[in-house]
Amino acid sequence: MTLDLSAIRSQFPSLDREAVFFDNPGGTQIAKPSLDRITRYLLESNANHEGAFATSIASDAVLDEAHQAMADFYNASGPEEIIFGNNMTTLTLHISRSISRDWQPGDRIVVTRLDHDANVTPWLLAAKDRGGEVLWVDFDVEDGTLKLDELQKALDQKPRLLAVGYASNALGTINPVAKIVKMAHEAGALVYVDAVQYAPHGAIDVQRLDCDFLVSSSYKFFGPHAGILYGKRELLEKLYAYKVRPATDSLPGKFETGTQNHEGIAGVLGALEYFEWIGEQFGDEQVEALAEEGYTGRRMALKTAMSAVRAYEFELSRALLEALESVPGLRLYGLSDPRRLDERVATFSFRLKDLHPRLVAEKLAAKNIYVWDGNYYAINVTERLGLEDSGGMVRVGATHYNTLEEVERLKEALLKISAG
Repeated sequence: MTLDLSAIRSQFPSLDREAVFFDNPGGTQIAKPSLDRITRYLLESNANHEGAFATSIASDAVLDEAHQAMADFYNASGPEEIIFGNNMTTLTLHISRSISRDWQPGDRIVVTRLDHDANVTPWLLAAKDRGGEVLWVDFDVEDGTLKLDELQKALDQKPRLLAVGYASNALGTINPVAKIVKMAHEAGALVYVDAVQYAPHGAIDVQRLDCDFLVSSSYKFFGPHAGILYGKRELLEKLYAYKVRPATDSLPGKFETGTQNHEGIAGVLGALEYFEWIGEQFGDEQVEALAEEGYTGRRMALKTAMSAVRAYEFELSRALLEALESVPGLRLYGLSDPRRLDERVATFSFRLKDLHPRLVAEKLAAKNIYVWDGNYYAINVTERLGLEDSGGMVRVGATHYNTLEEVERLKEALLKISAG
């Protein structure tokens, strides 16, 4: 069953306007179930943690359910492996301090030039603090894919940790994460995966990936501003937690510093309930195959939802690729082979003639088409492509509430801009 775009879009109050939202890699619009959860939390259970009274008990129940729902979304072993925080960047800066605590001078880590800076600079800072060495892995500037041969050479030097992205927020490339994790573990390295860009577009299974840590942000998958970290239980139990003395030593609380954004966590639960709805409504075609993989209950609903989303976005990617390549003077960066669409998400970055990316974004905004320009914090990508000093790139990112008609509107607008 294909997605019913009318039903899908009815779940997003913000879409009831003229605007075309292709700014999704920077943050999606919020789904109504998420918004409802936030409102309900603030009205019915707004209280601090572990009180003896009704609203605190109700609040803790919502937070516990959100931890379990995210464990289901990631297919983690249990809710104790789920840590909430402000965002991916804050969580990574926080946990990097714990992970690097026992690094010694001369220890090596590996980062890539394809990653968002939130999965680069925290590790550079940790290595600097501990006297470590940083090994860089490049990407192919022609197709935007990570150079696995360089990665293997870096891993041969026995690093302590590899930080790698699931999908590039600049070029849309999906990395072969399962293969990369296996390579890293064979070299004795921990693996920290930034899944922020991938989470809205496909199913995540941390147990099958066997990654040690993985993090995403819910405002990229139709919820509020919040970050969610997965870590293997045995690692989280062993790591030293930087926290205040009265805070619990148990998981996940020992890493959830201070009072959390309770209404935001409730909103994450609502975003996952939205995905459950997609799975129940439109996931029939995926059930049989996923059942063979052992998924049941909410985990099955979430996996079928993401499979249905991925299938629809494959067609959006094809349409966007064809639209962009039809525009005279447009240069697309990253994978552009239609036979390799399964290796990317529907995020495309480009330059148009000699026009500054901000000017192109402004011209599109004047037509109520919202896109990003610049480096999107993937500064190593724009520097490697030689584009940082001239304004970076224009980025168009679709998600499953976008339509083929919106892709056509983008194409027509770009053709007019190109024609001058």
